[in-house]
Amino acid sequence: MAELLSNTALIAAIAGLVSAQLLKPLISILTGNGFRFYLFITTGGMPSSHTSAVIALTTSVALTEGLGSPLFALCVIISLIIMNDATNVRLETGKQAKLLNEWSEIFAMHESGISPQNLKTMIGHSATQVLAGLFLGVIAGAAVTLWLR
Repeated sequence: MAELLSNTALIAAIAGLVSAQLLKPLISILTGNGFRFYLFITTGGMPSSHTSAVIALTTSVALTEGLGSPLFALCVIISLIIMNDATNVRLETGKQAKLLNEWSEIFAMHESGISPQNLKTMIGHSATQVLAGLFLGVIAGAAVTLWLR
């Protein structure tokens, strides 16, 4: 257990994830959308917590293992896949869910016995949200790693 609790890269990744989740409701307030508690625990939104976590991990590995290590290479590839997924696959899934929700409401108005199903639409991220997660991840990863070294 002590070994797990002293894993700098893991702590950095968790710090990146938590810091992004904590920022989401604050950013919602600053953008005039008010305080929304559910933003602490949901996916999607500004900044990308998945990106922040994997970039914090990647930054920590870069600082501890070096840029030439196979572990750093693995982290970079995983980070790129996750960021691509957030801005492409998951973003499109959210758009499709929004359209299905609209259709569900239309059909519910015309056919009895059909109730609309509300699918989650805030799933993916814009490029700006992923970029914000990237910057936050670098800061969190570097701060945690340099602090714990």
